[in-house]
Amino acid sequence: MSKTFKVAALAGDGIGPEVMREAIQVLRAVEKRFSLSFQITEAPVGWAGIDAAGKALPDATLALCKASDSILFGSVGLPDRDPTIPKEERPERAALLRIRKEFGLFANLRPVQLPKALAHACPLRPERQGDGIDILVVRELTGGMYFGQPKKTEEFFVEEPPAESGATVIMKRAQRAIDTMVYTTPEIERIAHVAFKAASLRRSKVTSIDKANVLENGVLWRDVVSRIGKQHPTVALEHMFVDNAAMQLMLKPTQFDVMLCENMFGDILSDEAAALAGSLGMLPSASLGVTNGEQTFGFFEPAGGTAPDIAGKDLANPIAQILSVALMLRYSFGLGEAANAIESAVGKAIAAGLRTGDIYTPAETTAKKVGTREMGCAIAAGI
Repeated sequence: MSKTFKVAALAGDGIGPEVMREAIQVLRAVEKRFSLSFQITEAPVGWAGIDAAGKALPDATLALCKASDSILFGSVGLPDRDPTIPKEERPERAALLRIRKEFGLFANLRPVQLPKALAHACPLRPERQGDGIDILVVRELTGGMYFGQPKKTEEFFVEEPPAESGATVIMKRAQRAIDTMVYTTPEIERIAHVAFKAASLRRSKVTSIDKANVLENGVLWRDVVSRIGKQHPTVALEHMFVDNAAMQLMLKPTQFDVMLCENMFGDILSDEAAALAGSLGMLPSASLGVTNGEQTFGFFEPAGGTAPDIAGKDLANPIAQILSVALMLRYSFGLGEAANAIESAVGKAIAAGLRTGDIYTPAETTAKKVGTREMGCAIAAGI
């Protein structure tokens, strides 16, 4: 009897429901073609969760996630509503960061690929694109400044210098914000192994990103990654300061294969790298935890945000959400052939000239500007 894969589909806010709808349509097409069985259960999260149950990650939604084999996630947060509630209750902290911690999702994989047909959408000149851009950003996801303690904003008093000699010193109330950047040896070791293993299946090169010239955790990061690198002798290792890496992504992105980053650096650099693929709407993401036998519990989401300005207008690019389904099939369920079918279908739609607004240009005379639904239908038909 074939296994039924249980998927928790949490669409979230903004454009989340629109792109999730297309992703599920594609997953159903995969189910039919490959005679698979997916039990897809939708549940609210983010502001949808707050409106439905009073909090960004409702108890029932968390219970569903725990009963599922994988989480397919949309996006959460609404800029006009987020400031109306305490920081700790806002969707990114109360839902997204909590899920990462709850399920031990320590490894974030963000593939950045620029299809030849979208060379025009890349901000770099053709000569900087080389024969094509293909980068995998491996980001540590549960440590560093986002999770380190103490993390707080507190009041203190400072002396305000007197305007005249002999005047009374005034004590002025002020605030200071504290974020703590912490990494341990085990945290660095396990993400380094992920990066080296991924590189061994690609072009066998890891570029480790740090700030070892000024940060203590950067020194530890470099030392541990160097040691783990010796356990993977077939993979070349280089170290690069984060500021230089940001520059090199723009000057010569083709030099990178796998970029290994701590949490905050990976967050920033992967979004910068996304611009090379033409749009955040093209960038999927996989967050993986501990492997249980042949299956790895994962959380799969597009790299972009909720884009409330275009929500409900059939303008959002669903490709990142759809490619996140491909990552789910590959990394959580071991269904490589089905994952390849989705990626191939996306390639066919792009090659056929279909473009959502974020990757469209009038100069591309053979292109056709389409909406969210038409793009999703075309990809599903190509499975």
